[in-house]
Amino acid sequence: MVATEVLKVRVSPDTKQIVRTLAQQQQLTGSALLMRLVESMYQTSGVSRAMTFDPLQPVARGARLYVRLRREDHMLLRERAASRGMAAATYASILLRTHLRGVALLPERELVDLKRSVGDLGAIGRNLNQLARVANQTGRVTGLSVQDLHALLRVCTALKDHIKALINSNTASWNTGHAEARS
Repeated sequence: MVATEVLKVRVSPDTKQIVRTLAQQQQLTGSALLMRLVESMYQTSGVSRAMTFDPLQPVARGARLYVRLRREDHMLLRERAASRGMAAATYASILLRTHLRGVALLPERELVDLKRSVGDLGAIGRNLNQLARVANQTGRVTGLSVQDLHALLRVCTALKDHIKALINSNTASWNTGHAEARS
């Protein structure tokens, strides 16, 4: 629905302050709070709104969404995006997508780092496996027992499998989202 009309109302300074306070508590602007009040009035009055709304139009791929942020929130957004090596708009897009779809999506750089960690864990596991093999063959290990080496190997294997599952889940979430965006 395109909002082109304005409703005006005059209130006392006390009423205006109350509305401003209520809006802040809801993290809304005064206008947004009043719009919610009008919406709830429609719902409780039994008036049919079907004729007052435009049907939802398909959204073009790459459509932009403009959001107003408080200065402090915008600074936090920029800092967190920069710490991940990405633009603030890209970071905000990922956050919205994650929230709307209920999936945990990792930014590309973090996903690459996670994949590298899987490789590192695999290398550690192979080294531990070689140590365990030598310990089993010779019966001698200085510092660690054979059981310690086997326990470390199990931990590395479990951690590697868990991280791989996260990567696969993340990849599937991205692929699903891209397929839906194309349709």
